[in-house]
Amino acid sequence: MIPCRHPLLRLSLAPSCRRRLSSSPSEPRSRHFPPVTGPSPMLPAGCLDGRVALVTGGGTGLGKGLATALSRLGASVAISGRKPEPLDSAAKEINQATGKPVAALPCDVRDANAVEAALDNCEKQLGGPPSLVVNNAAGNFVSPTERLSANAFRTVVDIVLLGTANVTMATAKRLIKAQQGGSFLSVTTVYAETGSPFVVPSACAKAGVEAMTKSLAAEWGRYGLRFNCIAPGPIQTKGAFSRLDPTGEFIAHAVKRIPAGRLGEIEEFSNLGVYLLSDYASWINGSVIRSDGGEICSISGEFSPLLRITGEQWDAMEKMIRSVKGS
Repeated sequence: MIPCRHPLLRLSLAPSCRRRLSSSPSEPRSRHFPPVTGPSPMLPAGCLDGRVALVTGGGTGLGKGLATALSRLGASVAISGRKPEPLDSAAKEINQATGKPVAALPCDVRDANAVEAALDNCEKQLGGPPSLVVNNAAGNFVSPTERLSANAFRTVVDIVLLGTANVTMATAKRLIKAQQGGSFLSVTTVYAETGSPFVVPSACAKAGVEAMTKSLAAEWGRYGLRFNCIAPGPIQTKGAFSRLDPTGEFIAHAVKRIPAGRLGEIEEFSNLGVYLLSDYASWINGSVIRSDGGEICSISGEFSPLLRITGEQWDAMEKMIRSVKGS
């Protein structure tokens, strides 16, 4: 239960109606948007046969989920990350599940030379440069901005923005030289659009990635290259939530403000990502696709707090509104 804080409610509700609002609507929101779970891809089997894909941050979480989905559809997949152990484990797991080649390429995306070396290894192991590229490597944590050191701020920006630039430019130049088209997908966040307290470096870096995506779409579309972003809302993964929600309280709060009534699923993210990378989305270039269950629309609406009003309270308010005479 929360107190009535919306200005309209403070002014309009009679004393007898100024009770605490219910914490959720009378209808359970999750019934309207049930998750579609399971490993079945939405695109036809074999539609990515012969393609080479690279997924940075592909050893865990969303990256691993998308790498698995690409592999299930026929792509040979390279996954990169800073730590070899989770990469090797993920590569083995994906290969056993799909039977497709999976290369583990340890790489710090902040280092342009390391990126070039990883691409060389990708070509040697998988037979060519990746034409499907996912920029998913990220670094983030919650902190009051006044507590951040210059190094902490720079680290996040270097991984997210500089790392994405390093991977994108190095791969795209190889594709341009080979006169080969390709599709690039960067994973950003909903607060790249709105900004957010306590994750300022990430908000800045992700916004930069979205600006770069749109700019390259305009410049390099002539080479048959496409650039898009997915801005996901909350999807629970171990790596991200251990740093962004160490107490576990964020999840419960997030669910209450998402009209779909739940967090996102890795499979939903993966299906959208595969579609945007595939030739089925060849007319989509320079777009940022928000996938958040309606969260941003809900929290940014001036009258969204009215969603928590009960039917009884609406009855009282309607009588008050109808009693108003004139303007």
